[in-house]
Amino acid sequence: MPIPMEYQHASEAFDRFLRLVIERTGLTTRNQAYTTAQGVLLAFRRRLDIHDAIRFAGALPPVLRALFVADWDTREEACDFGSRAALLEEVKSLRRDHNFSPASAIADVAHALRDCVDVAEFERVLATLPAEAADFWRVDR
Repeated sequence: MPIPMEYQHASEAFDRFLRLVIERTGLTTRNQAYTTAQGVLLAFRRRLDIHDAIRFAGALPPVLRALFVADWDTREEACDFGSRAALLEEVKSLRRDHNFSPASAIADVAHALRDCVDVAEFERVLATLPAEAADFWRVDR
């Protein structure tokens, strides 16, 4: 069997995602976009139990899937979703001295992510998660 296309083009797909994050956020570098995206993904991951998180990861492109599960202490208890302001503060706490995430970071990453996934599969998975999960990734088009 040949290597699946999603793996053959994983780097290109991730580069496209970072460009979309830069466009949405107004950030200027790939490093800034990476930190913002990682902060958003980790804040979301902390709110899911391991089974839900693995299902969610399966709907992500390969590099984002790897980023979502990297360095995960799976023994940690899931947190409540809480307010959008608290979630944003958590996003901004990642590498705080080098984090330029804007106030719109969660929505910006959600927009970029939705442009890089199979939206039907992404929505199907979100429908199996707690209601707050779908709210986290909701975008206004």
